[in-house]
Amino acid sequence: MREMQRICSFCVMDDSNPVIEFDANGQCNCCRDALARKPHEWLPGPEGDLKMQRLVAMLKEEGKNKPYDAMVGLSGGIDSAFLAHLASRKHGLRLLAVHVDGGWNSEPAVHNIERLVRKLDLDLHTYVVEWQEMRDLQVSFLKASVLNQDIPQDHAFFSTLYRTAAKFGIRHFLSGVNFASESVVPPGFGYPSIDGTHANAIQKRFGTTTLSTYPFMSFPEYIWMTRVRKQLTIHRPLNYFDYDKEKAQQELRREYGWREYGSKHSESRFTKFYQDIYLPAKFNFDKRRLHLSSLIVAGQMTRDDALAEIAKPIIPEREARRETKFIAKKLGLSEQQLQNYIASPPIPHTHYPNGMILHKILMELRNFTRKFTPTARHTAAKVADVD
Repeated sequence: MREMQRICSFCVMDDSNPVIEFDANGQCNCCRDALARKPHEWLPGPEGDLKMQRLVAMLKEEGKNKPYDAMVGLSGGIDSAFLAHLASRKHGLRLLAVHVDGGWNSEPAVHNIERLVRKLDLDLHTYVVEWQEMRDLQVSFLKASVLNQDIPQDHAFFSTLYRTAAKFGIRHFLSGVNFASESVVPPGFGYPSIDGTHANAIQKRFGTTTLSTYPFMSFPEYIWMTRVRKQLTIHRPLNYFDYDKEKAQQELRREYGWREYGSKHSESRFTKFYQDIYLPAKFNFDKRRLHLSSLIVAGQMTRDDALAEIAKPIIPEREARRETKFIAKKLGLSEQQLQNYIASPPIPHTHYPNGMILHKILMELRNFTRKFTPTARHTAAKVADVD
């Protein structure tokens, strides 16, 4: 950790990431952007209630004479679980639950999914990624020394999601992504998991086996399914009310015997390792700052409380050793090999073949279109006011 560390005057984002900038008041560009988007993305009031009512009515109307009204992903995490609970129990939607098993489910996550599906009487479609292929791809990404080590898991989820929708003729997906806990993101942070061209290129460069069953999806296929055929519309209902993750977890605990699994996204043992050990050691980045800063923007946490949380170790040393040993053994590596991958110099994702040209064109077209909508113009004005 560097000695001179500048922290935002509003949230707890710091200058560990070079894309983070501060204005004359010491406020970072990340939370300023989130605050500008807040009135339009998060609607915890009458407008959100109305949008939720209209969404439910539309899904039920389109779902007539079909087995399902919509699809929902279940990882064993809080957001998707509470969304399934809300949509099924409160709004009576008929859901197909989709789970992708990449071999890293924590025991609490498995318990949570089983209890939720059984009590809500949901149909569950599970896609199990062949373990030796997943293992080889994840080792390839470690060898590639790139930032987003969750791509092997996340890409399998997204590609399976779209193909499952096509298989069952479902046109609507309810996503647990939400503004309240995920609004703050550094510009350009990470790398899009949907880029199957990139994942395939890394596997060809570093892999030891051919991935014959892993569900790769290229950007052209993704664009065809989402923009041309418009096969699946993604909705984010958690943005239509005052979603509070802590309160949601309490309700899940009462209703389903919910079991905690640790920090955000730690329902996956590999993601826990990636966030708590790999990112801090290799990129000097504490991902807790994103979540805590989002809660500050949402008004669900004070900056002082967030600073107190950040002051605590990301993970106890003993637990970090145990997790590292577990990951190494499951991946068929020695602990020293895994430590060497973590210690190797970072390499940008763009160093390897990718489909970002098509992605950038798509984003530019979307941004160009948004400039001519009232909401986009209003948002731009809000950003100018904040600046």
